[in-house]
Amino acid sequence: MKEKTKMPYWKDKIHEVIYEADTPAGKWFDLILFAVIIVSVILVMLESVKEFDAKYHQTLLTLEWVITIFFTIEYIARIICIRKPWKYILSFYGIIDFLSTIPLYLSYLIAGSQVFLAVRAFRLIRIFRILKLVQFIGEASQLKQALKASRTKIAVFIYVVLILSVIMGTIMYLIESDEAGFTSIPRSIYWTIVTLTTVGYGDIAPQTNIGQFIATVIMILGYGIIAVPTGIVTVEFSKYNKKKQGDDPEILVHLNTQSCPSCSAEGHRDGARHCFNCGEKL
Repeated sequence: MKEKTKMPYWKDKIHEVIYEADTPAGKWFDLILFAVIIVSVILVMLESVKEFDAKYHQTLLTLEWVITIFFTIEYIARIICIRKPWKYILSFYGIIDFLSTIPLYLSYLIAGSQVFLAVRAFRLIRIFRILKLVQFIGEASQLKQALKASRTKIAVFIYVVLILSVIMGTIMYLIESDEAGFTSIPRSIYWTIVTLTTVGYGDIAPQTNIGQFIATVIMILGYGIIAVPTGIVTVEFSKYNKKKQGDDPEILVHLNTQSCPSCSAEGHRDGARHCFNCGEKL
């Protein structure tokens, strides 16, 4: 069996700085990266203010180019310091990093494409790594499973709400006049849904006593309906939790931000020596 070649020292150091948020250098790099991302998003916002852009256009453009070059170097560094670059390039973070780098270059080919620089705001989700919120990814997975398990019940609930909206909307159309805004059944159904969900835009309002009484009933019913899907998901979440834990006491697993130099997988347990995803040595 052919032995896997060890990465050069300089690549290991780059990987440690860019991908590891637990090291001092990694923390500083991530903090600087966050600051640059925030500045970039602010610049895009300022460019959308015509008066400000007209006065400081050249300054904004220069700063944007500095940030774009920084992101370009960072993106290339992320690719060259891992054994399997395509794992990063095709990953969620890799796609976001790429999309946040190219808009300014494309602006010379496609007019107006620089507005997509705002996509850099998505890179702020890397704060999960700095604050070690990766520990809560497991909880998010449980919530996902609870939503998946309760999708049939929620679908039935939405179906009942839609039927109720059609019935109440039709009744309101028959009771109220065109002057009140109930000019058609679809528009009346729109009002019912807006009222039932407690949004209440106020663009349509019943004028008759009976219509106002029905509106009151729908409003009160809306508050009760809001709690239903929440309860469904909560019950499924509790079931999933109990099934996962069984009779054993809760075991707290500590995860870190260590990134695999081969496949870039994160969320390894403290003290882990090999990647849980590809088996490579960490």
